Amino acid sequence: MKVVIEDVRKTFGDSKKGEVLALENINFSIEEKEFVVLVGPSGCGKSTLLNIVGGLLSPTSGTVYFEGEMDKKPDLSIVFQEIALFPWRTVYENVIYGLEEKKASKQEQKEKGDYYLDMVGLTGFKEAYPKQLSGGMKQRVGIARALAVEPDLLLMDEPFSALDAQTRTLMQEELLTIWNRTQLSTLYVTHNIQEAVYLADRVIVLSRHPGRIKEIIKIDLPKMGRDEEQHRAKFEQYADDIWQLIRQDAEDALKEL
Repeated sequence: MKVVIEDVRKTFGDSKKGEVLALENINFSIEEKEFVVLVGPSGCGKSTLLNIVGGLLSPTSGTVYFEGEMDKKPDLSIVFQEIALFPWRTVYENVIYGLEEKKASKQEQKEKGDYYLDMVGLTGFKEAYPKQLSGGMKQRVGIARALAVEPDLLLMDEPFSALDAQTRTLMQEELLTIWNRTQLSTLYVTHNIQEAVYLADRVIVLSRHPGRIKEIIKIDLPKMGRDEEQHRAKFEQYADDIWQLIRQDAEDALKEL
């Protein structure tokens, strides 16, 4: 399955400024099993674009469609920065929520719930409640919930940005391990350039508003072990190339804050 984003444009109404152009001339695709990362300065429309791909927003013009042999409507899962677990449900009950909504059998719910809890390392916490978990553990529950429905496309909107630096690094490593097992087509939003280079097959660099694609950069590094010494120079070169593309836009955005 391939996701195609074609000529997407998005405007919003503003009582003071009139019509505000958020995104313009957005064209790219997400190949099957590809991990694509959107990066850019504040206000460039990264999250807006992800929400359009996820069907939560409609483009003003342009289309998002799926190519490939599919006998059903594509399944999408989204992991947000705000984890939004149900506080009255246990970890296990949160993970199987999407399966319940799909009317999966109790047997399927149990098999997939246990499988994905094990995948994110939370088997021992299945009867715990969200208030008993750390931030990183809550995010792992959110990821397990998104994976449990076995989506055709996984969307992630800055899922680790609220975590401390150490937990964030560990979660990035865990996400790559999980991706290596699931091979899910993924669209990931971040403002962190190092994170983008660490995770992506391709990085799409967006300009400051209105968001346009400045460049699409293929990360020619092994999927696993990019932080090892033999890849350090190339890793840092990718990060610097991306920074140079967005530096002026980021400085301009900072002046508006």
